[in-house]
Amino acid sequence: MASGRSGVLELAVLGSLHETPLHGYELRKRLNSLLGMFRAFSYGSLYPCLRQLLADGLIVEDDGAEDASAPAEGSITLTGRRSKIVYRLTAEGKERLQELLTQAGPSAWEDESFGIHFAFFRHTEAEVRLRILEGRRSRLEERLDGVRTALARTRERLDSYTLELQRHGLESVEREVRWLNELIATERRESSAAEALHSAEDAPQEKTPRAPAPGSDNRGRRSAPDGN
Repeated sequence: MASGRSGVLELAVLGSLHETPLHGYELRKRLNSLLGMFRAFSYGSLYPCLRQLLADGLIVEDDGAEDASAPAEGSITLTGRRSKIVYRLTAEGKERLQELLTQAGPSAWEDESFGIHFAFFRHTEAEVRLRILEGRRSRLEERLDGVRTALARTRERLDSYTLELQRHGLESVEREVRWLNELIATERRESSAAEALHSAEDAPQEKTPRAPAPGSDNRGRRSAPDGN
């Protein structure tokens, strides 16, 4: 599937269906609450995404046999309240989701996709989470430098309202950087603790020396009887 916005929607759909199979209406609600936090979500973009996922064999439709009005298999109905179509992941869909969750490059740091990747961090490996968080912080620090430079150059030419808007944006980015610093520190502590525990479990255990048996010398051999 194409990258960019459609790739973000693909991750959101597959990640949501990984939690549980969903009716079309339930899927719409979940995507609206998830994507709506980060960008405007168009329901019109969901239809082609679902069609492509079905064609690629990443999801399937389960029709409710008890509902005689349910459309034939292969159709996509997201608006009818009486529809019993349930969307669920296939084995290929689960593999594709894991592939998407391992992506930690610049595409995962951008405003468009970072929030969606973060929403599924519980399904993401610790090393990948840390790379995404550090990449996002690096990107925001670059943005901060640019905003501060531009603000210093144009401060005298800006009216008070525009200046306040610039300051508001600057403070928002600074807050996110502080938030990322806390998350990164937590991830590193947990990673270090997990490594220490793993090392302790793998370390050879020292055997406790046995006490010498009665009548034996220090080397564990029985004493010879007294000839006298």
